[in-house]
Amino acid sequence: MTDLRRRFVEQLRRNGAPLTPELAAAFTAVPREVFVAEGFQRRDGSWARPGSAGFRTAVYRDDVLVTKVDGRVAVSSSSQPSLMAIMLAGLDVRPGDRVLEIGAGTGYNAALLAALGARVTSVDVQEDVAARARAALATAGVEGVRVVTGDGYAGVPGESFDRAIVTVGVAGVSPRWLAQTRPGPVVVPVEHAGTHPVLAIQGPAEGPVTATVLCPSGFMSASGPLTATHPGSHPAPASSGSLTAFAPFAPPRWEPALDSYGYRDLWYAAGVWSNRATHAALPGHDLSGVVLLDEDGSGGAAILPDGSVLAGGDQATGYGDQAVEIIDRWDAAGRPSMRAWRIGLRLTGDPQAPIWAPATWALRPEHL
Repeated sequence: MTDLRRRFVEQLRRNGAPLTPELAAAFTAVPREVFVAEGFQRRDGSWARPGSAGFRTAVYRDDVLVTKVDGRVAVSSSSQPSLMAIMLAGLDVRPGDRVLEIGAGTGYNAALLAALGARVTSVDVQEDVAARARAALATAGVEGVRVVTGDGYAGVPGESFDRAIVTVGVAGVSPRWLAQTRPGPVVVPVEHAGTHPVLAIQGPAEGPVTATVLCPSGFMSASGPLTATHPGSHPAPASSGSLTAFAPFAPPRWEPALDSYGYRDLWYAAGVWSNRATHAALPGHDLSGVVLLDEDGSGGAAILPDGSVLAGGDQATGYGDQAVEIIDRWDAAGRPSMRAWRIGLRLTGDPQAPIWAPATWALRPEHL
């Protein structure tokens, strides 16, 4: 099994994970299969269980493992390991750090934190998820992790931490996390244009609060005040089949087309410059990407990786023009990456349970 984990670590390196010697040792030491003891859902919808053919090989791939579903909706998982590595590297954990984790998942992320020398308190609103995480941590012999059932928005009242990490998609950051975490950062996937880029958040609970982007990602969404709508909210991703037919509006701009990283950077900029930007699958096209969604939720304009634009619906011309303007603006700015933005957050959401949500963006001087 150790050889399998070593090959796993090499795969993470090939996939661009920022593995320090300490992180590599953590991924090598922690047995991921223990944290999916009840199996996981394969991409074809079938369920893989321990002992089945290919189970361990699949566990040690750089892939998300869905461990709980509600109907057809995934509600708990073990995140993609290379993404976990980026988030853990951004957290910059030191031995002895007290870490608040929001979202226990399988317990695997907490086990990696413990292997880095952290003392972890993990909070999950789902009692069955928390119980399975506790059991897995005990089976793996992991010490220094406490899993509690509770409202993630509240954190752990009365306690303090050095850092915090959030493993579920949110619309904004709870002030309670900032109050409980000094000096920080809080590493958290925050909704933006139908995805959840991971942000490194700094600032006190009363503000000012700022952030930078660590990487693109997509996470399952939280519930309650952590997903409250606010003036800067983007539309939810368009559901399959909800869009009208889209037709060519503007020709391709780039040859070759943007790679996946460049396209994500353009997508992020679209979300900065339009609060109608979101994610959608396009009918009649084998494509999924960023769309400026009209107010009816059935039309708008899509920006493709080659710089072309498709548009449809009653307001196709207006949204098509906006999409072309976004492409022009991003190109003229030197095609900034999502990491080039410095973000200012504003207290918003439910007045009874407010959140700090992204509200202003500026390109950092070194990227101008």
